[in-house]
Amino acid sequence: MKNSYLLAFLLDNSGCRNTKKSEFSTVDKTDTPEGLVAESHPGKKILETECYICHNPKVSHESMIAPPMIAIKEHYITEEITKDQFQNDLVSWINDPTEAKSKMPGALKKFGIMPLQPYPEDKIKLIAEYIYDYEIDEPDWFEEHFQKEHGNRQGKGKGKGKQMRKGKGQHNASSSYSDIGLKYALSTKAQLGKNLMKAIEETGTVGAIAFCKLEAMKLTDSMSVMHNAIIKRVSDKARNPNNIANAKELGHIEAFKELVESEADIDPIVEDIDGEINFYYPITTNTMCLQCHGTPNEQITSSTLNTLKKLYPKDKATGYDVGQVRGIWSIHFAKNSIE
Repeated sequence: MKNSYLLAFLLDNSGCRNTKKSEFSTVDKTDTPEGLVAESHPGKKILETECYICHNPKVSHESMIAPPMIAIKEHYITEEITKDQFQNDLVSWINDPTEAKSKMPGALKKFGIMPLQPYPEDKIKLIAEYIYDYEIDEPDWFEEHFQKEHGNRQGKGKGKGKQMRKGKGQHNASSSYSDIGLKYALSTKAQLGKNLMKAIEETGTVGAIAFCKLEAMKLTDSMSVMHNAIIKRVSDKARNPNNIANAKELGHIEAFKELVESEADIDPIVEDIDGEINFYYPITTNTMCLQCHGTPNEQITSSTLNTLKKLYPKDKATGYDVGQVRGIWSIHFAKNSIE
């Protein structure tokens, strides 16, 4: 079976709601009335915390495990499609995904059918409203890719042009150590996600928990070798004892918690010491994460809880709510090792 659109709940979401936009193009319009409304739209927050797990615009084309949301906007919104129609289409697709309903044959061939994941209709409609009415972020590779596959873009529907034009906030992916660290984190996340989805499809949720215990560290280590870096996911409330944060990392976790709680912009922490780079970036929870990291016997079912207790007897990684920092990416690499 093809890899699915969904990065499962067992893999923590590393896309904060106001991340540094280093891997995609953007226009800073937050100082305009329309920009301020867009920033405060509830659909934007849901999109970034729930959808960007798989549809992250900062991920490279090769590392995508689902199409970016701008591609969905391009394929689903035409001159004839009203906002209500688009909202209903998105609700119908998410709550009952089938090949017959898909309007993206290329994505369907590459990624497979999105797994059924029933979601509240009111939240889906907020996401659809935001996508329909406003410009949304797009990967820096998308414009060239879309023209190659489909020709010139039409700019249909509301939103005044679906791509975010290149301008203020644009960075080359290799222009800073922050960008490089983020690249390493997101590519590792994508690799974990692809393999985790395969485990879920083949063995179900319980089997996927076992997969995490046996294979997640191995996959992270293999990505470290590939990038010639040391890549870790660490937490102050670790599930695996090998993921316990050290004193410095605990300090950074607390700093990110304060930033997330205050809804401030989230940028990576980068330390440049004697030719060595230390990179830190938060891992936050979304609704799906709570099925393994939420409140026991509420979001976490009894069967899941029993499996967690059996495989992780010292588990501390529960009790989270949506949008909370549950750990960080801790990445170390030498300047002279950069690809």
